[in-house]
Amino acid sequence: MGGARRRFGRPAWELHCCVTHSTVRRMGEPDVSGKLELELRRGVVVLAALSQLREPRYGYELRQALAEQGMVVEEGTLYPLLRRLESQGVLASEWRVDEGPPRRYYALNAEGRALLARLTASWRAMNDTMDRLLEEGTR
Repeated sequence: MGGARRRFGRPAWELHCCVTHSTVRRMGEPDVSGKLELELRRGVVVLAALSQLREPRYGYELRQALAEQGMVVEEGTLYPLLRRLESQGVLASEWRVDEGPPRRYYALNAEGRALLARLTASWRAMNDTMDRLLEEGTR
């Protein structure tokens, strides 16, 4: 068994499959791929959110706009991010009571628009570099 402890007649390294994510991993083994994918996502959530705040949006509206484009962001990630970006001086916010309950709307301020432009340029440069690197690896 190569050192694997047995539990209930099965080896501790029993494989588990995730059809949704097309992954196979050993039970008890850290999901390295999932953790690395999460790190990649964390790096782009800020840029994704900023890109959708050129016009004022409230949190749920922003979350829906991101999801419609394929970037699903949990509330527990989005709302702290919005507060952090506001405290860093790149978002302006205001409470509105139009129809329904009061909602806090967020939008880029001048510093936020400048940051979005810089991050967009960095993203495009990194993307170009990664395309070249990944293409090289397939030759």
